[in-house]
Formats: sequence, structure tokens, C-alpha cells
Amino acid sequence: MAQEMKRLAKETAIYGLSSIVGRFLNWLLVPLYTFVLERSADYGIVTNVYAWVALLLVLLIYGMETGFFRFANKEGVDGNKVYANTLWCIGCTSLLFAVVCLLFRANIADALGYPTHRDIIAMMVVVVALDAYDSIVFAYLRYRRQSVKFAALKLFSILISIVFNLFFFLGCPWLMRHCPELVNWFYDADYGVGYVFVSNVISTALVTLALIPDMKFILRPDFGLLKKMLRYSLPLLVLGVAGIMNQTLDKIIFPFLLEDRDFAASELGIYGACFKVAMVMMMFTQAFRYAYEPFVFSKHEDKNSVGAYADAMKYFLIFSLLIVLGMLFYLDVIKMIIHPSYWSGMRVVPIVLFSYVFQGVFFNLSLWYKLTDRTHYGAYFSLLGLAITLALNVLLVPHISYMGSAWASFACYLVMMLVSYFIGQRYMKIPYDLRSMGLYLAVTLVLLGLSHLLHTETAWLNYLINTALLGVYLCLMVKRDFPLQNLPVIGKFFKKP
Repeated sequence: MAQEMKRLAKETAIYGLSSIVGRFLNWLLVPLYTFVLERSADYGIVTNVYAWVALLLVLLIYGMETGFFRFANKEGVDGNKVYANTLWCIGCTSLLFAVVCLLFRANIADALGYPTHRDIIAMMVVVVALDAYDSIVFAYLRYRRQSVKFAALKLFSILISIVFNLFFFLGCPWLMRHCPELVNWFYDADYGVGYVFVSNVISTALVTLALIPDMKFILRPDFGLLKKMLRYSLPLLVLGVAGIMNQTLDKIIFPFLLEDRDFAASELGIYGACFKVAMVMMMFTQAFRYAYEPFVFSKHEDKNSVGAYADAMKYFLIFSLLIVLGMLFYLDVIKMIIHPSYWSGMRVVPIVLFSYVFQGVFFNLSLWYKLTDRTHYGAYFSLLGLAITLALNVLLVPHISYMGSAWASFACYLVMMLVSYFIGQRYMKIPYDLRSMGLYLAVTLVLLGLSHLLHTETAWLNYLINTALLGVYLCLMVKRDFPLQNLPVIGKFFKKP
């Protein structure tokens, strides 16, 4: 079991490298956008459109990513055959989606409230279709445990996007002032926010080309296999749609919940920018998910698997809470990445961080219904969360703006986490170390409370106090779960002679 935990940790670190480094680099685009876009409402367009993209991507994958892992790891099943059939199925539906949406892009743009941005809608349709197809290829790389290649391609995608964002928003304006003949044949200074999406199209297209060697094309799919996979995966579509709507519904419906649409777009821009500040927790959760899902299915037949699942949950929570403390103790420094005009939205960060913690725990808990083929429970939980998200957004946003959206997300994942745990223990008893996890959570809340009570008007003194409080949490980790003598490299200095 210890070896498996080390392997999981190693793959989480590799996936995390691409996720954390890439997202961090992408994160640095936030100040760029807040400075170069004329209004916060322009960033509101980015936030709103990408919320739709996230929802559409889940619809176009319709649970087949998880279905691929489930069937490819079944005994006696050819994983390559499962992969080829999955890729064929997703490819057909993605192509159909792209053709239909491109034909009706004007109607879609009008319905979304962007009649002058039909080109943006067209670009996002292409991106969503390619991303859906690419997601299965990336799943195949995870299945083959090719974590380094996975990480390299993810980083490549993000770096290309960043390069073109810098080119269009900084390089081209400079060239227009000094050498206009080099760029005036394709660059339009008034296109503004549109170049965010142009950069995305370019990076997605290049990654798709890079993935071609790992694609397996077939002309005659196995419809019997696809029928079984769809029966397993389609309940996950409801789960996925409800799940992604729990994350994006606030950004989708926000412009319709406030009477003044211009004010709503501006508020959404502030909310979207500050939401990015909490992305560190999402990066960790995503990195853990990439490694954890293949690990869970491959360990299913192991008699010691439940112990491994319990350990993974505890360690996930320990490090999640460490990230929460680290971010909130130094939030005054972190907020410097965005323009001061957006700082009024920083009060959502603590709420969003804990929402991400609950979301990560819920994902860890989800293994019981995936392994017992009761995926319909996942759909029920997500629908419950969706109802909470929708109700609280409608009730709170008209009165407290984006703070209502943040609290809706918090309540959604808290309820989903608790319900999944209590029902899951009936079908798959996993001995989670609730005492240790409860202790870490209680200590985290106490330390945050002390930081608030001891807050002064002197910045350096606050950092000193918060660093000491963070040290208390680290000491607890070392004493209970991470003895120094067991740590790699430095452990030899603490071992008894």
C-alpha cells in the first residue's frame, strides 16, 4: 500500500506540475486583462462565455471519459479497443455539434446578448468541439500512465495561449506605434476582448495537431460495446452537467439577476477576476483528480483498497487546508496580481476556497458509486447541489450581488459532501479517519480566527503573526502524519543514530 501511495503522490506531482505551473502562468493573464481591457464589463464577457464553454464541454463528453476508465480497466477487455470506440463516438457528436452551431451562430449570439460578437461565438464552438475530442486522448495518456507527456502537452497549450495573448495585447499595439506596416494587415486595435478568444483557438488547434500520433481511428465501431458504455456513462452526464453548473451557473445567469445589465457585467467582471485568486485550490484538486481516478479503478480488486482510499482522503484534506491557510494568511500579497479597482471582490476568496475543499472531498467520496456501478446517485447529489445553487443565486444575488453567488457555491458543496458521505457508507464502508480530519479542520478554523483577532495596522507584523500561525499547522502535520525522519532527502538528518 505504501508503494501505491508513493506512486499516487508521484503522479499527482507530475499532473500538478502542468496544472499548477500552467494555471499560474494563465493566472498572470488576469492583471493583463484588467489593465488592457477598457472596462471590467469586458472581463465580464470573458467570464460569462467561458462559463458556457465549461458547460458545453461536459455535454459533449457526456460521461464517456469516466466510462473509458471503467471499461478499459475491466478484466479481459482490450483497453485500446475501448479507447478507439470512445474516440469515434465523441468525434461524431463533436463534429455534429460544431456544424449545427456554426450554421446558427447568429441566433446563438443574439440569444446570449452578444449580437455584435458573433465571431466570438464561432470561435468558442470550434474550441469546445476540439477540446471534447482531445479530452479522450488525454484520458488515454492517463490510462497509459504517460503523465509526463500529458503534462508537457497541457503546458504547451497554456504557453501558446499566453504567448498569443501577450502578442495581441502588448506586442501588436507596440508594433502599431513603431512599425504599423508589419501588423496593420491583420490587427484591429478596436477588436479588444476578441483577441482573448483568438488566442484560445490557436492554442487548441495546435494541441489537437500534437495529439494526432496518439489517436486511434476506426471506421466500424463496436456498437455493442458503445451501448454498454453509454448505459454506464449517461447517468454521469447528468452528474457532470449538474456538477459543472454548480461551478458556472452563477456566471451564466448573473447578468439576468440584476436589473442594470451594464452594472451586472461590471460586477461579473470583478467576481470573475477575484474568483481566479482562489484557483490554487482548484489546481490542487484537479491535479489530484487526474492521478486518483485511474488509481481508484486499478485498485478496485485489491483487498487493501479501502485503506488506501481512506489514506488518500486524509492526505488530500491535510494539504487542502494547508493551501487555505497559506492563501488567506498572505492574501494582501496575492491580491496584487489584479488591478486595485477589482479588490472590492476579494472578500469572496475565503468562501470560494472552502467551497473548493468541499468539492475535492466530494470527488474523493464519489468513488463508492462509481465502483459499485450506482452512478445514478452521483446524478442525484449533483441535482441536489444544482437546486441549492440556483435557489440561493436567485434569492441572494439581487440583494448582495456576487457575495450571494459565493455563498451559494459554499452551501452547494457542503450539502453534497455530507449527503454523499452518509449514503456512501451504507453501500461501501470506508474507514475514513474522521477524528484526524476533524482535528485538522478545527485547528484551521482556530488559526484563521486568531489571525483575524490579532490583526494589526502594521503589515509586517501581520505577516509575522500569520507565519507563526502557519508554523503551528505545519508542526501538527509533522507530529501526527509526516515525521521528519520519514521525509525524503531531509529525513536522514532526523533519524536516530
